[in-house]
Formats: sequence, C-alpha cells, structure tokens
Amino acid sequence: MSEGFTLWLTGLPGSGKSTLAAMAAEELRRRGYRVEILDGDEVRTHLSKDLGFSKEDRDANIRRIGYVCKLLSRNGIIAITAAISPYRAIRDEVRREHGRFCEVYVKCSLQKLVERDEKGLYAKALSGEIPFFTGVSDPYEEPLSPELVIESDHETAEHSLQRLLGTLEKLDYIAGPQAR
Repeated sequence: MSEGFTLWLTGLPGSGKSTLAAMAAEELRRRGYRVEILDGDEVRTHLSKDLGFSKEDRDANIRRIGYVCKLLSRNGIIAITAAISPYRAIRDEVRREHGRFCEVYVKCSLQKLVERDEKGLYAKALSGEIPFFTGVSDPYEEPLSPELVIESDHETAEHSLQRLLGTLEKLDYIAGPQAR
C-alpha cells in the first residue's frame, strides 16, 4: 500500500478547483493510487449541512474536511479537497495536523471569474444580492507559500494538471508515470 497524503486545492468560487481535482483523481487512479475527493459543495450537503457561512462556521467546515482528509491519508489514500477555504489561519492549522500535505492555490482574476460564471453568482454578489460572497463581499486570504500556484485564467486545465503532477512527483508523494 502506498503512503497517502492530502492535496488541498484552495481558491475563489469558480476558479477551477473541482475541475482540477477531478482530473487529478482520474490520472492518479489510472496510475494505481487510491483516491478520494472531498468537494466543498458536496461536503456542505452531507457533512456540514448544519453550518452557515459565518467565519466560525466556515472554519468548522474546513476543520471537518481536514479531519476526514487526515483519516483517509493515514490509511494510504490520496485525499483531494476542492474547497474555497478562504481563511489562511485555518488552512495553516489543517496543514500542521497532516504529515504529507500539498497546498495548491488555484488563482483566477475576478474579471475572468465573472466571465466564466454561468450561474450569475458573481453578478448577484457584485450587485449586493448575495451577502458574504467570498472574494466580493467576504474576504479570501491568498496562501503565502503554497507548494504550487495554478493561474487558471492563463493556462489550460491540461497544463495545470501536468504542473500539479510534476509538483507531487518532486515532493516524492507520487512516482512518475515511467516508474509505475
């Protein structure tokens, strides 16, 4: 059994976290790894439906995701989370509780996020219809030293995936495709 780790994708809503998580999971499974994705929206529906969007509730949600990731990774599973996780202190707290942890900041400009927004959430947030919307009316604290920064408004998803896999290989969390 290979050693597990936590792959933590953070960034604004719509930046591409879930897309990159799904692509990474597919490739890692193809390479023979056991992988589980904890998507922020899914966790909210099943594990944290009792929580709102205050800072305290957001922190509690991230702690829950972090705890599940820790359980999975210590059992040889690659735990991938795609959650906004807007506050740096709670992300750093989760990092400290994990042995093997890779934080990826999926960065995207607000202009590009508004352009991509099929649901119109950014337009509603910018007009004041949605209060406490991360990146508009609620803060997002960028990571200070993530293992990788993906600029999803400047690179293709495929290129981002290759950069992510390369980072995981450099960290010695996964073997290169030729080693399998």
